[in-house]
Amino acid sequence: MCGIVGYIGTREAYPIIIEGLKRLEYRGYDSAGIALYDGKDLKVSKTKGKVVDLEERSEKEITKHGNVGIGHTRWATHGVPNDVNSHPHISNSGELVIIHNGIIENYESLKKELISRGYTFKSDTDTEVLINLIEDVKRQENVKLGKAVQIALNQVIGAYAIAVFDKNKPEEVVIARLGSPLAIGVGKDDFFIASDASPFLEYTKDAIYLEDEEMAIIRLHKGIKIRKIKDDSLVDPYVQKLQINLEQIEKGGFDHFMLKEIHEQPKAITDTYRGRLLRQEAIIKMAGVEDNMKKFLNADRIIIVACGTSWHAGLVAEYIFEDLARVPVEVEYASEFRYRNPIITEKDVLIAISQSGETADTLAAIKLAKSKGAFVFGVCNVVGSSIARETHAGAYTHAGPEIGVASTKAFTTQITVLTLIALRLARAKGTISSTDFRHHLLELEMIPKKVEEALKSDAHIRKISEIYKEAPNMLYLGRGYNFPVALEGALKLKEISYIHAEGYPAAEMKHGPIALIDENMPIIVIATKKGHYEKVVSNIQEIKSRKGKIIGIVTEGDVQVKELADHVIEVPETLESLSPLLTTIPLQLLSYHIAVMLGKNVDQPRNLAKSVTVE
Repeated sequence: MCGIVGYIGTREAYPIIIEGLKRLEYRGYDSAGIALYDGKDLKVSKTKGKVVDLEERSEKEITKHGNVGIGHTRWATHGVPNDVNSHPHISNSGELVIIHNGIIENYESLKKELISRGYTFKSDTDTEVLINLIEDVKRQENVKLGKAVQIALNQVIGAYAIAVFDKNKPEEVVIARLGSPLAIGVGKDDFFIASDASPFLEYTKDAIYLEDEEMAIIRLHKGIKIRKIKDDSLVDPYVQKLQINLEQIEKGGFDHFMLKEIHEQPKAITDTYRGRLLRQEAIIKMAGVEDNMKKFLNADRIIIVACGTSWHAGLVAEYIFEDLARVPVEVEYASEFRYRNPIITEKDVLIAISQSGETADTLAAIKLAKSKGAFVFGVCNVVGSSIARETHAGAYTHAGPEIGVASTKAFTTQITVLTLIALRLARAKGTISSTDFRHHLLELEMIPKKVEEALKSDAHIRKISEIYKEAPNMLYLGRGYNFPVALEGALKLKEISYIHAEGYPAAEMKHGPIALIDENMPIIVIATKKGHYEKVVSNIQEIKSRKGKIIGIVTEGDVQVKELADHVIEVPETLESLSPLLTTIPLQLLSYHIAVMLGKNVDQPRNLAKSVTVE
């Protein structure tokens, strides 16, 4: 949930850490801090607010020289966002300093024990408890920092990615992870530490990703030593070459990352099916599916677990799998699934969806399903992420970095991957004819160009946004494949504009929501020609008779809805099963423009973070 950056080497650490924090600010942005060793002493500066606020404060508080340091950008869990609760946190002696992403669940009992031993605490955080626990172990056991960290972590319950530094041993940094991501960039004469690779891309493409329950001691002149936290066994470091480029994580001329990522969707969808969708040969090639086809074919059902936008993609997939492959599907919130004692058998296939591949609840659901013998397939975007490593098999979306907190291209690329899987399974089961299969491949191959057409409505959508930007509430309606799109559209508006919005199946309007409709209520209705069109038109007429303001998402050339609606936004025609890939585009743009007009921070909406690595 928070962003971690560290550096040890021959360069000045300060600019590397500050720029790295800016790139990780999507992970948390309610406070930030930095600790540097200047050759004589430990210098710490931290503040409530963003990294730019930290820069301003650092100018006054610290000298910015030093070749080793750690930095942190926070999304608060324990303790409100303020200067004191910001990271880094220093031990009582002033010798040890820590940054931490995660949550220590048993911190209260540990804190009481430490207080009884004379320790005092300035903050309300679990992290300050952890650094003093490490210090206490170091003193009591008379061990080096690495061993103290290992012993302390065996006493804590929770999730963490940490970097710890001892000012008396300025040639080393100790890091560890459990449930929160942590990467090491390996340079020629230096090492980088970060929650993901973006902070060190311009310095090195060589990276080591720590596995759960691993720790590393990074020594400037002696290299990296990785051990298992529980049994102290040594681990051979695996260095992988990064494929991501620095240009991919910059805004590229757009005002916001979200807008850039909305416009990247044609390329992202193409990259997702490239090499997998072979239309001329009428083949879908996905190694993770092919190698485990028996698991899919013999499954009694498919269970999809996800959170947020990924859950909405899972709902779309439920329609696709059941319609095309004729296999029962259940879609579960990962956070509920893991706690409700679900019935899981060896005949189940569980598909876990997560953009980051680090979502804590989804990871927990995966582990639960594996313990019951289910086959687990992951769909995520980040190569080398925890979900990619924890699942039996999987497929990457290849969407490229998604920096904006409100997911856009993650949604469409997840649907693309899931559609490919459903089509391949349907072909193997014989539940789709050769003609229909080829037609689906052709239509899916054409989706990127049709998304480009949908994006051309941007100026028109901006005008509609101007009219409704002050609305206190909005209602989103859809049927069939586009009911999950209505949910996703409402979520996008809530996330970045803070306008209350709800998504409903259009037919459910009469069972309650219709009471909300008056002349001040904007209702966005997804009314494409394919899929219950006449029924949706009937719903629109009901809204119109109650003076609701209707924004229709319609197929190009639509006449009937255009006569009823106050505004229409056209999308190209496609198969009903693929329509969510198009109908979601205007809803993304609508939420974006309304939020910008309201002066909201589109890329970093309040209280949210990109990757939810704690419960």
